[in-house]
Amino acid sequence: MSTRQEQFSGTRDVLEPHRFDVPRLESWLSAHVSDFEGPIAVRQFRGGQSNPTYLLESPRARYVLRRKPPGKLLPSAHAVDREYRVISALHGAGFPVPRPLSMCEDESIVGTAFFVMAYVEGRIFWNLDLPGMDSSERGAIYDHMNRTIADLHNFDWKALGLGDFGRPGNYFSRQISRWSGQYRASETKPIDAMNRLIEWLPENIPADESSSLVHGDFRLDNMILHVTEPRVIAVLDWELSTIGHPVGDFTYHLMAWHMPEIGVGSTGLKDKDLPALGIPTEDEYVRAYCRRTGRDRIENRDFYSAYNFFRIAAILQGVAGRVRDGTAASVHAEKAARAVQPLAELGWEFAERSGA
Repeated sequence: MSTRQEQFSGTRDVLEPHRFDVPRLESWLSAHVSDFEGPIAVRQFRGGQSNPTYLLESPRARYVLRRKPPGKLLPSAHAVDREYRVISALHGAGFPVPRPLSMCEDESIVGTAFFVMAYVEGRIFWNLDLPGMDSSERGAIYDHMNRTIADLHNFDWKALGLGDFGRPGNYFSRQISRWSGQYRASETKPIDAMNRLIEWLPENIPADESSSLVHGDFRLDNMILHVTEPRVIAVLDWELSTIGHPVGDFTYHLMAWHMPEIGVGSTGLKDKDLPALGIPTEDEYVRAYCRRTGRDRIENRDFYSAYNFFRIAAILQGVAGRVRDGTAASVHAEKAARAVQPLAELGWEFAERSGA
């Protein structure tokens, strides 16, 4: 097992700031989750950067609890109620997500709002080059991942009951404003590239106003793959989901082909021998997505790359702010804080390629 796989996989003892009254939770589960039988053992997953996530093991079943973190939070962040709503809609439509079980807005149970879903047995990979596999399995996993995001973007979100889940249109202007504001609220030091992106991005948004249900953080380590088969059986972490722009969502996913080594999240595919690995090139992957979603091509990719590196930098600056405030959910959060500047600088490189 790789070091990164070891760092982010599995569970640990619950961190002190994230502990709660377990008997109180057991009483709530007895009343709200059918066939629940206590007692439970509680462990915390290692990988979460944002919403603390726990494994609950009972004599009859395993569950996953996902909650807002304690402490002062940024506006609109950590929206576990939205996560629960979207996975409920998608599970009913046959999309691969964990089975939702119950939502709790009563903060007296574990200290913040939370939801409970079924545990999904499978594999999570933190290395995008999928070490230890043969090339045909790698290729099949990437093809199924591509099909999964295309299926998501092809849904009629109104038919899913998500007509009021977000506002179609002006997606990038709203997102840039939101992440600029959250970046400023969490800012710990001046970063010139972020300041330039905050100024340049709103003035250079492409005219395409497509809308779809978007995940917001679609990447390999947010998916559970079947134990033995090369297919996605559950997409996790829907905190940033909304009605947004499918190309924005997809090109965020494409950052995997450009991501430098930053010490957090998945290791990228940059400088890897993709044909030898059996992994598609970025252009091949884009063509497969376009075929599945009825697009001829994706224009303005440099703008979208600049936007997405700005966005991930702003997200990680939020983690840095929680390090500062003592509420970060991950022991790897300080590494996330150090990644903000190199990601912002890479975003500005794409902006320059787009004419900045």
